Amino acid sequence: MELLSPAGNIEKLYYAYTYGADAAYIGIKNFSLRAKADNFGSNEWEKIKKIKGTKKLFGALNIFFHNKDLRSLEENIEYFKLYPFDAFIISDIGILSLIRKHFPDIPLHLSTQANCLNKEAAKLYRDLGFKRIILARETSLDEIREIRDFLPDIELEAFVHGAMCLAYSGRCFLSRYMADRSANEGDCAHSCRWQYRYLEEKERPGEYFPVIEGDGFTTILSSKDMCLIDHLDKFKKAGVDSLKIEGRMKSIYYTAVVTRAYRKMIDSMEGKTIEDIDGFRNELNKVSHREFSTGFYLGKDEIEQSTEISYQRAFMFLGSIGRKTGENRYELTVKNQIRESDKVEYIGPDILFLEDKAFKLYDENGNRTEKADHGKIYTIETPLPVKEGYILRKPTAIKQPFFERKV
Repeated sequence: MELLSPAGNIEKLYYAYTYGADAAYIGIKNFSLRAKADNFGSNEWEKIKKIKGTKKLFGALNIFFHNKDLRSLEENIEYFKLYPFDAFIISDIGILSLIRKHFPDIPLHLSTQANCLNKEAAKLYRDLGFKRIILARETSLDEIREIRDFLPDIELEAFVHGAMCLAYSGRCFLSRYMADRSANEGDCAHSCRWQYRYLEEKERPGEYFPVIEGDGFTTILSSKDMCLIDHLDKFKKAGVDSLKIEGRMKSIYYTAVVTRAYRKMIDSMEGKTIEDIDGFRNELNKVSHREFSTGFYLGKDEIEQSTEISYQRAFMFLGSIGRKTGENRYELTVKNQIRESDKVEYIGPDILFLEDKAFKLYDENGNRTEKADHGKIYTIETPLPVKEGYILRKPTAIKQPFFERKV
């Protein structure tokens, strides 16, 4: 099965590929449902061609188009041709003829926003020329198996990890109502994940729902995150071709850790020996996430209950290792402040983690410094065998328990 990872910018694209993705999906500015991701524009297509190599790249054109958007899309067609796309992800059938006309040889993938969750709908889209169906997130594994048996010649893609939405397949007006930002045009404010003091219904004055949490807020509108790492064999049996990770707006740390965990699990399923497979799996607890669930795949009771727990974060993402500049010295990209008194960990594509309490920091002039701040130039000296592309992190004050493994 293909492992498909998110990339909201050039840096995330590099880490998606480096940490094990077979393919990545990106958005082009103004035409993607993640407008608040950096997305891609300008001459970034040149850098993408260098990073991509033999990996696959899918371009998301998955907003719902108004007439003005159709005109804008046509005006930008020549620019899109500069990108090395292996497929386009489309939700609005209104752009189908335009894309076919200008990109006759590039396959089309139906976006999950099109809400395809039955075999007859899948057949209709196949007959329209779609090579792949990105299944609606409300689809169960049994339904996927039925679609596969009915249409053996269509590719099926399914989300296996990341955020879920309170609304049906993300079609929500809450953000527009509360923040004047449309989720259906790529500008969701994630109002469902805000922390609320109470909810009160008009006909029940004084009756607040739900009971307030201990910290004084509730996340009653927020859905649980999806995590299917213990059930990948079921997706293979159901006939899924591509396993998709959500998160173009999340950090390179999220992209790297989650991609790596699923890469190791897939490789293990295919017969490769992976040392400490449980360790890589449990790394999923070390990225910021909400309460985990299995989505709609194994039944809907679990996901239809909102989470009463806000984001859990066991580690803080500090930065990343750049090119080697000298003996045991490397360029350092800082995302959050690093102090020499910190106990940090390095993670790599094939290294679970390395602990380091003996590193040294140097500023842009080569002078020793006790701390490194975001936005400035630094180098790091460490005796450990780190490499370009490794990521730094440190434990937060609050430790979160690992989720139980369910086979």
